[in-house]
Amino acid sequence: MQIIALALEAVNLLTRQPTNFMTTSTGHQQTRWGQFGTLISVFFFWGFVAASNDILIPVFKKAFDLSQAQSQLVSVAFYVAYTVGSIIYIGVSKSIGGDLLNKIGYKNGIALGLVISAIGTLLFYPAANTSSYPLMISGLFIVGLGFSLQQIAANPLAVVIGDPKTGSQRLSMAGGVNNFGTTIGPLLVSYAIFGSVSANSSVASIESVKTPYLILGAAFILVAIFFKFSSIPNKIDLEEKAVADTELTGVSQRKSALQYPQLWMGMIAIFVYVGVEVSTASNLPEYMSSNLGIPTERIAPYISLYWASLMIGRWTASVGAFGLKKETEKIVSFVIPYVAFAVFLIVNAIAQHDISQFYVYGLVIIAMIAGDMLSRKNPARMLLIFSAMGALALLIGMLTTGMVSVFAFISVGLFCSTLWPCIFTLAVAGLGRHTNQASSLLIMMIMGGGIISWLQGAVASDAILGIQYSYIVGVICFLYLAFYAVRAKTVLKGQGVDYDVATTGGH
Repeated sequence: MQIIALALEAVNLLTRQPTNFMTTSTGHQQTRWGQFGTLISVFFFWGFVAASNDILIPVFKKAFDLSQAQSQLVSVAFYVAYTVGSIIYIGVSKSIGGDLLNKIGYKNGIALGLVISAIGTLLFYPAANTSSYPLMISGLFIVGLGFSLQQIAANPLAVVIGDPKTGSQRLSMAGGVNNFGTTIGPLLVSYAIFGSVSANSSVASIESVKTPYLILGAAFILVAIFFKFSSIPNKIDLEEKAVADTELTGVSQRKSALQYPQLWMGMIAIFVYVGVEVSTASNLPEYMSSNLGIPTERIAPYISLYWASLMIGRWTASVGAFGLKKETEKIVSFVIPYVAFAVFLIVNAIAQHDISQFYVYGLVIIAMIAGDMLSRKNPARMLLIFSAMGALALLIGMLTTGMVSVFAFISVGLFCSTLWPCIFTLAVAGLGRHTNQASSLLIMMIMGGGIISWLQGAVASDAILGIQYSYIVGVICFLYLAFYAVRAKTVLKGQGVDYDVATTGGH
């Protein structure tokens, strides 16, 4: 995919110069696939590194003789960096008297974020040589800071590179690339560190960690250079967009992004969405071990299927972005999820796992396909349907036993798959010049992944709810997301933004 994107970008560079980019809710421009193909490369990196952190945790625990809590600082440092990065972004924007990305440019912002992440990977070299765990953690924190800036810039760009009506579908496609990174990242990093995808982490040396991350840092630098000279829009004329939004909706632009209800409610939605997505997976090993008696070494493929489920859902939700005829789109919508499922099976077969136990999951995917078709690519409707299905899946998991409950919990990945683009699209709709500020505030709420996971872990104590019934925390998260879907639709209609109208004219 990246080779194709590079070729398309070369053509773009030869045929036209970068220009300011402005989109309104009445725009019908075609998706600029050359630019979009380049943009989604950073989405791949985010998934690759985030999932690879799970490989680092047991390596660091063994090498530095850490407790389980201390080893989890790998995840804490990485995800807290998103929040810190967003706070820094807002602070710098205020200090310079204007939005930072509007000052330096969007593609420049992504390139700068890649360079910051590259600096973080460079710290792995002295950290490995000196066996310094704090320096390793600092390196991951800096990588996360760079990713924060990249996300603040890349998510709005994914929406505006093409018709805004299909913006959430492009975000789903980008998310699918992200989850492809989560699928192969651990495999490649494990091979680089251990020399075999099935090797035991106990034989890994801390010295072996530095090489893959130095290679990753070099990749960051190369992509940063390419971004700098690409035709990706460096400017989005949000002032002009603000005027257009006002003329269309009749709502004057407000002084702060937080004055828009769709945003501050969307911030809570992002917090609980990331929370339920992460906590469902992070508590699954304990449930399978304590309630089903499945040994830890056999649980990894199930966790892999959970994250692959997000890829399955996002690949499916992105079909509408290609502008296919209705009949063709229906066929492709059935084929694409099983292509993604096949990727999961192939990857795990390479990792020498027994994949025959997962064939039945193909039937569960049908429920996700049905939800996608019922949503008709409307972000508010999709958020409502998938939140309801996610809550139902958790309830089934809580009230059943055996592999039925396991696959019910895993299927939450399918129903979480499209929630990020739906929430993001609804939260920034009609914000005009406040879009960048809103994006940074939404990115800040990724910290919910850690807090909600901790909360579910707390109530999972046998003295409170127990591990199986602790998933009620996730049900509550989904109920809020369903509420947000209904409430945001009402709020946006009051501002003149109606996604029912926007999507009825489809393909």
